[in-house]
Parts: sequence; structure tokens; C-alpha cells
Amino acid sequence: MKRVQVAIIGAGPSGLMLGHILHRAGIDTIILENRSRDYVLARVRAGLLEQGTVDLLRENGLAGRLDKEALIHHGMALAFDGERHRIDLSGLAGGKVVTIYGQTEVTKDLMDARDASGAAIVYEAQGVTLHDFDGTSPRVTYTKDGVTHEVACDIIAGCDGYHGVSRASVPKGAITTYERVYPFGWLGILAEVPPVDHELIYANSPRGFALCTMRSNTRSRYYVQCPLDDKVEAWSDDRFWDELRRRVDAPTAEAIVTGPSFEKSIAPLRSFVAEPLRFGRLFLVGDSAHIVPPTGAKGLNLAMSDVRYLSEALLAFFQDGSTASLDTYSARALARIWKAVRFSWSMTTMLHRFPEQTAFDQRMQEADLAYLVSSKAAMTSLAENYVGLPV
Repeated sequence: MKRVQVAIIGAGPSGLMLGHILHRAGIDTIILENRSRDYVLARVRAGLLEQGTVDLLRENGLAGRLDKEALIHHGMALAFDGERHRIDLSGLAGGKVVTIYGQTEVTKDLMDARDASGAAIVYEAQGVTLHDFDGTSPRVTYTKDGVTHEVACDIIAGCDGYHGVSRASVPKGAITTYERVYPFGWLGILAEVPPVDHELIYANSPRGFALCTMRSNTRSRYYVQCPLDDKVEAWSDDRFWDELRRRVDAPTAEAIVTGPSFEKSIAPLRSFVAEPLRFGRLFLVGDSAHIVPPTGAKGLNLAMSDVRYLSEALLAFFQDGSTASLDTYSARALARIWKAVRFSWSMTTMLHRFPEQTAFDQRMQEADLAYLVSSKAAMTSLAENYVGLPV
């Protein structure tokens, strides 16, 4: 039987980041991932990092490539009623910025750091099962290449996402979940074309929501709202570009550079929170505990703030024997989680057309947008949330 201090379930950004911080502090960890390394790296995810996420990467020596390749954004735009309105994020939020750097790139940097450290990581770990986390001697078992392994540990960190085994291992009576499933999805494409603008554009139109974003100065990411039952195969590149142009203001539509897409997918939107985040010696982190619609760009950033809270608590536990921060981890993390869920929900509600939307609802949405871009107080609130609330 192998023994470590912390068993981390999941090799996404949150699991890798937690493992990196703990390893640097001399805490022995193992990361167990049920997919292959290539599969994890192939997942296309968000690419907007809050100031706090970038700070965490820098503090832990992980921002070398990011500082060379990332794009820094000081603002973003809302487009509606045929016009585009810029929100000065830095000016309204005390100089904070957001950074464009793909989650795939963050994951690659974290994987490379894990490899360089020599710390244990197991890909394609099948049948991962959590045992005895309600006591002081939890265990994890898994199968690799037909051989069953057992890991004894002091703490289990569940960083394995919405569909992972960690949250599913919690007895039903011990956990409460809150969920809102939205009646539409996002059809997104990646294309090797220059972005239409140097900052993001969020568009509300009678035809539905659209988002113009990017991964680099030569790679663009675009989205349009679509019905949940749409099929990717029904959307040719030409159809997508035509629809995108119809949803943005005229100058933006004219400036869009089109080209063949190399990735195209439809993502459903949901808000989800599980409470609490601690069950004895098991702690939930990131998407295993919460999901937000991508409208507010909070998914990866929330996971990283969870990691900051939990890593601080684990350092105190292993270095000083203190359990105080472990005892407050769930409450601290959830306080920030719910604020991010509220922001993502409010952005989603304000920018999308809902199937059940009445004429009154539509007028309220229009008034909300008009008030937002005419009020410094309202724009300040948006900017503070968008760049990331304090941890």
C-alpha cells in the first residue's frame, strides 16, 4: 500500500494547481486521473483569467509562458440595439485586468511542472473509489493496467469535475445541491483568423446572444446562442459566420475575418452548487462542487480560488497541526462561489433571449442594458465582478 499526505482526484487545472502548491511546500501528494494525458489536454475550455488566478500562477512560478504569450485586456464591450459600448474594466476596478490565456495552455504548464517535480501522477486510473473519508484514515483504490492499487492518505481532494467520483461518493443525505439549467446552449468555433477586436464583445440581439473572443492575436473563438437540441452537423462554417454577423453591430460585422473552423461544439449552460464542500477528510474543489454558465468567465477562476483557500488550509494543517482553516474552508469558498454564481446568472439573464420571454421581460432586459451603460455605479459593479472579486 502506498501512503501520501494528500490524494488528489483529477488532473484538471484545480488538481494540478493544488498538487503543485503542496509539493512546493514539501507535502507528499498523488494525483489520480481516469483519462489519458492527451485526452485532458484536448479538452477545449475557457480562456479568460481573473487577476487573482494570474497572481496565483505567478506566486507559484507557473507564469513564465503566460507572461510571454498572454493577451492583457483592460476593457470589454456590450453590443445591443445596433451599438457597441466599451466597459473600462481597469479604470473602474482599481487597475485590475483580465488575461486571455487558454485553459489548455494553463493545463499544459501545470502538467509540465508536475513532470519536472517528479511528484506522482497516474493517468488512466480506472475504478477510482474513495473509502473511509468520514474518519481520520481515508483510502483510495484504483486499477491501472489490470492491477489494483491502494493509497492511504490523510486528506482526499476531489478535483475531478461535475461527473467525477468525488461528489458522487458523498452520502445523499449529507449534501444539498442547487441547480438551474438554461433552455439554450452555446455553439462555439475556433478558427485561425485574427480577432475582430482587441477586446471581448458580448452581444444581445433579437436573434440571440453572441460572443466574440480570442485565444491569441491569430486565433479567434466565437459563440452564438442556439437551441439545446441543435446538432453541430447542421451548422456549416458559412451558416455560423452569417449568423454571427447578424447578431453584432454593423461595424463589428463588417470587420469579422472568416475562415475554416478547426473545432466546433455545442455546450449546454447551467448553474450548479453543492453544499457543503467538506465531508470529514474529503474536500470538494472546482467543478466537482460548482458549475457556472460561461457568460461570466468564472469556471476556471472559481476553481483556482477554491485551490487557494484549500491549499492555505492544508499548509496550516500539515505544518502547524491547525484545523481551523480546514474547518472554515467550505464556508469561505462558498461565500465567493455564490457571488460568482449570481454574477454569471445575471450576465446570462441580461444577454440571452429565453424561449419563454414575454414582451415585458424583453423590455426589462433592454432597460437593464440601457441603465448599465449609462451608470458609472452599475458599470463599476460589473467591472469588479468581471475582473474577479477579492479572495
